[in-house]
Formats: sequence, structure tokens, C-alpha cells
Amino acid sequence: MQRKNIKKSLLPYIFLFLTIVSIAYFMEVFDRKVNVLNYNEFTKALNNNEVTKVVITPERTAGVYKLTGKIKGYEENESYYVIVPLSDETVSMVYNAAETQKFTLVTKEDPGSSTLLQFLVNVLPTLLLIGGALYFLTKQMGGANKSMDFGRSRARLDNGNNKVTFKDVAGLTEEKEEVKELIDFLKSPKKFQEMGARIPKGVLLFGPPGTGKTLLAKSVAGEANVPFYFISGSEFVELFVGVGASRVRDMFKQAKQTAPCLIFIDEIDAVGRQRGSGIGGGHDEREQTLNQLLTEMDGFGANEGIIVIAATNRPDVLDPALLRPGRFDRQITVNLPDIKGREEILNVHAKGKKFAPQVNFKNIAKRTVGMSGADLENMLNEAALLAVRRGKKQISMAEIDEGHDRVLMGPAKVTHKYTDHEKRVVAFHEAGHAVMGIKLDGANEVQKITIIPRGEAGGYNLMLPKEETYLSTKTELLETICGLLGGRIAEEIEFNEITTGAHNDFEKATKIARSMVTEYGMSDLGPVQFEQQQGSVFLGRDYNKSRNFSSQVAFEIDQEMRKIIDECYKKTTKILKENKDLLNLIATTLLENETITKEQIDYLVKNGCLPDEDGEIDQSDFKEAGIEDLTLEDLKSIAREKGIKGVSKMTKQELIDKLKEEEK
Repeated sequence: MQRKNIKKSLLPYIFLFLTIVSIAYFMEVFDRKVNVLNYNEFTKALNNNEVTKVVITPERTAGVYKLTGKIKGYEENESYYVIVPLSDETVSMVYNAAETQKFTLVTKEDPGSSTLLQFLVNVLPTLLLIGGALYFLTKQMGGANKSMDFGRSRARLDNGNNKVTFKDVAGLTEEKEEVKELIDFLKSPKKFQEMGARIPKGVLLFGPPGTGKTLLAKSVAGEANVPFYFISGSEFVELFVGVGASRVRDMFKQAKQTAPCLIFIDEIDAVGRQRGSGIGGGHDEREQTLNQLLTEMDGFGANEGIIVIAATNRPDVLDPALLRPGRFDRQITVNLPDIKGREEILNVHAKGKKFAPQVNFKNIAKRTVGMSGADLENMLNEAALLAVRRGKKQISMAEIDEGHDRVLMGPAKVTHKYTDHEKRVVAFHEAGHAVMGIKLDGANEVQKITIIPRGEAGGYNLMLPKEETYLSTKTELLETICGLLGGRIAEEIEFNEITTGAHNDFEKATKIARSMVTEYGMSDLGPVQFEQQQGSVFLGRDYNKSRNFSSQVAFEIDQEMRKIIDECYKKTTKILKENKDLLNLIATTLLENETITKEQIDYLVKNGCLPDEDGEIDQSDFKEAGIEDLTLEDLKSIAREKGIKGVSKMTKQELIDKLKEEEK
């Protein structure tokens, strides 16, 4: 196989060499000057002693002699050419003249007598041209259109240069435990066979994009140190029916030769979608490919030592036969990482990057709720790029904050200019969200506010749950709606006017309210589920919802939604009016600083102003709020600024005592 590849790779160079030689030869020929003489002119030159060289070439098939050579006065690249009769008299005349005049005489053989020369002159150029044309035509057609290569598997064998192990996979503790027994089986299958245990033939990894499904599959192969074949589901499907099934057969045939091994099929929903769904008709090629995959995994033949790992974002569209025991009988959900997982992922992707000492990945993990591993890697990469552009030698929190905002909302539009009125409207809108997050336990907590336009938003308010939970209570959902309505109501209270800036808030609030009524049973209609999300297997998204209720019930659902939104609107209006001073304080601070963080908001609520630029707090701030009311982190920050040592090990009371001593 390797020799064939070497020959294939040498053919273009050989053809190129012959082409260059031919071009050089023809250029040399075209550069020559040949004077065609008749017999009388040649005889006259011969008798006048002007000929300096004669080359006789007999051409017996034509019955002539071809004479070439030079005459006195010719240039270096100039020669003559004459055809004379094929007779002894002509030869004698030339030979006699050569003896008397002493010029160079050369006699060549008849070229017609050499079969090889005839072939080289007449046949070889034609063969070279035809061969070159076929070669380039084949190149243009491409490997995919070669009829003999249709049924070959597109699965590629990992060469192991970039070996991935469990050390490279962070934040997937439970998932790694699930696949560890696969590694044990691949390393020592006998102990499983002696116990009569059957190892799963297929493992399906599903979850949101960017959570590390492909990386987990690579780590299994790396830990087991076995051959690892990888392919995408779309590479099975071709225009011609039966090609995909042939590729599946060839893939398993190759895998059997290197068993035990792993086969990884990424995006298996491209070929494993449910058959006979009825929308858009059937797809014979895809269905035949799926049928062959089902047969290979658990059909009449046995695939001992071959474990298939597949990944998808849409397990709901897969064919039920693919998920039954004996095929993909182990299904592992790869969810978004929790706070501990995010911290581990950040530490993994931080390798090779230089960070400032104050960068704390634990704090960053708290502020990145809902971000996948791919998002976190992208965030740190954006921060590194920003640090380079700003000419810094280390990545600081400023670059990480900006990278976080870029991943979520896009780059800031610093050239976009607000009018003064628009700037005030956005400031009060974002301040309204912040006040609701402060005053309601169930509302999302504000982590950062900016009135700098970013993406399609005029302002940006990062609101995250106070705690990561799996369940939400009715109170929490209602208070979340109140937090979303806070922006619009703040505009109405301050300006007695409303704008279009809250359309995204209303979209989220309406979705929560409808889900409470139709799915969660959190309304006066009782614990009844009226709607159920249903996704079309061809559309790929949940565009349709089943409706098993009358128009009267639909009217009651609308009334309940309106009731929830109206009650939340009234509650939010009351809270914001009662805390108008706090609303004005946050909005005014936003207008002055454009961006404030959660720590600054907390300090602002307690002290009525932001810390000084040097991080110190004035005596007036102590008198107004009291040093005992400050948080432990604030106390540590103040103590460090004042040069107090051993701050990290001190308790809150020890810090208070130390600070009071310093003030005295």
C-alpha cells in the first residue's frame, strides 16, 4: 500500500520533468536558424570551397539524402539543410570534395531502421500528452467521484500524536466514572468474560454543545491505549443509495482487524434519525445506512472487542432501535459544568497563559453560570488576545471581564454615541433590574451592569441565580419575572414614558409565565399539563407544541398568564417606588462610571458611594455605615491597603480590631 502511494506521488514529478525537457528541447530548436538550400545552391557552395561541415543522413524510405552542416560566414546557431537524390554519384561528389577541401564530414545511420527511435519520435509524445490529460482529469474529478472508492470507509485512525487522557478532561467527574469500566474491558477483557458479564457495545454521549463529548471519547481511547477510529455521521450519506451502508460495513471490517478498538461517530443524528416519521417522505440512503449500522452493532454477526461511542445534541430524534439494549445501551448525559467543574476547566485551559496574581478562578467560576467548557476556553483565549493588544505581560481581571462579555454579548460598541436622554433611560432601566435583584431573594442577582452598547443591546446587565439549583419554586419564578420587569417599570417611574428597550425582558417573562400555567401546573387551572414540547425530527427544533384543549381553555390560559404578569408588575412597581433613592443612586453611579460590578453595587448599597480609586474608605464612610457593617472581603481589602500583614488568616473581629487601632 505504501509503495503504491510512493509511485502515485512520483508520477506528477516525472511528468513535470519530461515536460520541462521537451520545452527546453523545442526552445533550442526554435532558436536555431536553418537555411533551406536547393541542390544547385549546395553544389555551387561546394565547388567554391565554402562548405565547412557536411552531415549526411540517408532516408531510404523517402529515397533521398538529408544533408546538413555549415557554410563559411554562418553564425554559431545557423546551418543549412538540403535534400539530394539517393545515389552513389552524390555521395562520391561529397566525399571527393571533403578529401580535397578538408572540411568535416559526418555520416549517420538511417533513422528509419531503428524501431526504438521511431517509437520515441512518433508514439512517445502522443502517449505523454494522453497520460498527462488523464492524470489532470482524474485530479479534477476528485477522490469522492471515483467509482471504485465509493464504498470505502471514511473513518480515520487516530495516530496518537495528540494523546488525550482523563487529566485533560475537567469537570466531568461522574461521566468519567461511567466510562472507566469500558477502559477496564479494553485493557483486560478476560476478567469480564470469566464472570459472564457483557460490556456495553455502544455508549451514547448527549448534552448541550461544547460540553466535552468528543474530548471525553478521545480520553477513553487515550486511557485504554487502543486504536481509535473517528468519523462524522454526515460522512456516511452520499447521493447514491447503498454507499452509506457499504461504508458502514467497511468501517467495521477495518475495526475487526485491529480489535479491541473504539469507533467514535460524531453527530450521529445525521444518520440515526427516526425512520418513517412521515414529514417530507423517506430517505432511502440514510435509512439503509442506519439499518446497516443496527445490523453491525447487534445483528447476526458478532463484533467482539469493538465499542462504538457516539455523540449528539439531539437524542430525542434518534431511532428507538438505535437506543435499545445491545446497541447504544448506555446513555451518558454530559451536562453543563457546575461551579467546581468550571473552576477545574479554567485551570486546564489556563496552562500556557500568564495571569496576574489577583486572578482567582474560583471567583470567575461563580460568575460564569451556564457557560460550557468551550465557552470558558473561548473566554480565556479572548482575554489573552486582549492582553496582547493592550501590550500587557500578564492577563488581568480586566481582560477576563471583557472576554466574558465578548463571549456572551459580543464586542463593546465604543464608537456608538448615545444622546444624553438615551443614556439616562438605559441607566435607569439597568438600575431597575439591580434594585429588584437586591430586594427579592428569588430574583436573579446582578453581577455586572454596563450602559456601554454591546451586541444588539443598548446596555448589558449580567443577572445570575444566587444559587445553582435543579428545581425552582413558584415564588422564585414569580420573583424572577419581577426582576425582568424591573427595567421597564424603572423607566416609567422616572420618565413617565416607556421605550422599546425591554422587549427581550418581556419575551423571557412571558415564556416563564406560560410555562407556569401550561407545563408546571402553577396557576388556578390546577396541576394539569396543557402543552408539551414536541420537536420535529426533520426541523431539528421545537417549533410545534401539542394542544389537547378547547378554545375555552386557551382563553383561560391567556387569562392566567395575564394575571401572573399583572401581579408581578404591581409588586415590582411598589418595590421600586419604595426604593426610589436606591434606584437613583445606582443610576447616577452608572451615568458617572458606565460600568459597575457586584462588589461595587454591594458597597454602594451599604455606604452610599463607591470606594476611592486607591481602594481606601474615608472616615465619613465609617461614620455613616460603621466598620462593623462591612463584609469580610471589604475589611480584608482595606487592611491590605493600609499595609497590615497576615490579613488572609484573620477573622472578621480581628480585622475590625486591627483597623480601629490603625485609625487611632
